[in-house]
Order: sequence, then structure tokens, then C-alpha cells
Amino acid sequence: MSAAPIVVEGKNIVRDYHVAGGFFGRSRTVHAVKEVSFKVEKGKTLAIVGESGCGKSTLARIVTLIDAATAGELFIDGKKVDIAREGLTPEMRRKVQIVFQNPYGSLNPRQKIGDVLGEPLLINTGMPASERRDRAMRMLLKVGLGPEHYNRYPHMFSGGQRQRIAIARALMLNPSLLVLDEPVSALDLSVQAQVLNLLSDLQDEFQLTYVFISHDLSVVRYIADDVMVMYFGEAVEYGPRDRVFSDPQHGYTRTLFAATPRADVESIRARLARKKAAA
Repeated sequence: MSAAPIVVEGKNIVRDYHVAGGFFGRSRTVHAVKEVSFKVEKGKTLAIVGESGCGKSTLARIVTLIDAATAGELFIDGKKVDIAREGLTPEMRRKVQIVFQNPYGSLNPRQKIGDVLGEPLLINTGMPASERRDRAMRMLLKVGLGPEHYNRYPHMFSGGQRQRIAIARALMLNPSLLVLDEPVSALDLSVQAQVLNLLSDLQDEFQLTYVFISHDLSVVRYIADDVMVMYFGEAVEYGPRDRVFSDPQHGYTRTLFAATPRADVESIRARLARKKAAA
């Protein structure tokens, strides 16, 4: 059986930020990401976890082609990508999409949902309006919404529904890679479970490849195939999910495990039931 193709690969990725000094201070360099390497096969999920400030969101911006790496190499579908030197081509823009933590902040409140979903097609393709509308309608159904939602505005939806819309928009261009930056951390526990199940179903249907950014190891346990733990910009642990969870090698990973309540989808539902019972 042949190995699945590698959709995204990073080799010794570095990202530095130069911070200017004040009146009496000296400028300094902040090493946000330090020689991080990883790869994700088609149809698989790499979860990147760690506390705030560990560099995981900075790495997500590099993978999403928003920021350029200071050093190292990034490959998408086997092709080296260097946006600092070569810019971002339309092809690469279509291949990689991102879903942010706050769905309302990423949706234009003045746009109807149909326009939100159709905009990526309008900008990046020559698809006529009727086809854009049909595709948007089909995508609404894929994420658990309906045609009646097409002409509504973002403020008319719940947080979970908005995140479904953000996921639908990210999928409009048939990307090879979806980067999910804390996509469920702003949602209630019951809604988290629904969105995680949706992401799993979409991955199976479309053979999507995910890079899943999270501070919550328990959610990662449900969604990930491989796990990379970051600490002060370094990847201190990297391996298959079951190995990382059953036999963590690094002390920082063991500390995270000790501090994080178990919350796979079943545990999320159990905690929610206990919360309701105590109310």
C-alpha cells in the first residue's frame, strides 16, 4: 500500500521579530518559532498545541501564507513556497484556507451569508453568478445549514452557526489544506462537540488535510492523528496522537496533561450533563 501524499511540510521553520527599543532601551529580536519541522499527509490532522505565546499561532500564519518565515522551507503539495521572494500566487491562495477562533470577527456584518460564501469564488475564479449561488447553497447544506440562511446576516446566527459559515467559506475554493486556529475555543461545550463532529465528517467526505491549532489537549485527543507540542517557539514533542497521550516524553507535555481536564467529545458531553444536573 503506497503512502499518502504529503500536503504540507515544514523544514526548520524560523520566525523572528525585531522589536525596537525605547528612548533608553536597545532593540532586540524575539524568536517566535525556532527551527520547527513537520509534515501532514493528505486526509490527516496535525494538531499543534501549547499555551498562549508558545508560537503555535505564529506558525499557523506561516502555514497559511499570511506571514513569511525568517528561515527554513515550506512545501505545499510538494512545491516549495516562498512568499517573501516570490509573492503569493492565486493557485497557492486557493490551496490553503484558514478558519479563525472568532467567527463573528471574521465575517463582514454588512454582507449577507450568500455573498460571504460567494466572495472567494468571485475574487479567485471566473465562475458565473448562478454557479456561485448554487455552490454556496450546496455548501450551506454540507455544514448543517439550509437555503433559508442564504440571505441572512451574520448577527442573526449563533456562535456555532457562524463558525459553520466560516468553515463553509473556507471550503468554497476546494483547498488542499485547512488551518483551524482555535476553531472551537470560543464555543459552548455542547456546540464544540457538534463542530468537531462536523469537521470530522467533512474531512472524511472531502479528504481534507487539517492543521489544528489549540491550547486544549483534550479536544486534540478527539481530532488529531499526530500531535506537536510547542514551548517557547520550539517543538518539544511530536508524534502519533496515541503515543503522545499514552507515553509523553517531554516534561512540558506531562505538565500540560496534568493541568488539562480530559475532554474528548464524550467527556465534553458528560461534563455538560454534570453542569446541568448541578444547576
